Amino acid sequence: MASNSSDFGHNKYATKKTITQGLLDIALLTANVSQLKFLLEVGESHPYYVLLLTLLAVSLALQLLRSCVNVVLGALYDIAEETQQKTAAVLNNVVLGLGVVTTVVNAIISAFDMSETVVPQ
Repeated sequence: MASNSSDFGHNKYATKKTITQGLLDIALLTANVSQLKFLLEVGESHPYYVLLLTLLAVSLALQLLRSCVNVVLGALYDIAEETQQKTAAVLNNVVLGLGVVTTVVNAIISAFDMSETVVPQ
């Protein structure tokens, strides 16, 4: 049976997508907090302490900002309403851009050794 595009539940799809993104954001947030905890325990004896501390702070700030935009997007905009689609699309692109920047920052973080072989002084 062929389905009509008007049968597609845009809001249901967007809600599921936002929830899935939220779950992935929680996983990344947990990883960053764990890395931050380790870095703070090791302290300045870690060779990249300042760089990693800065990158982790940037990553956490980007995640917080992205979550706030997602909440606004999910709570205030109904993409089934034609008058709200343009603004919702812009906000969705902002979320996408923040996600790309967050991914790049975390790729840089992962390039530096965060192993527990560094002994705290």
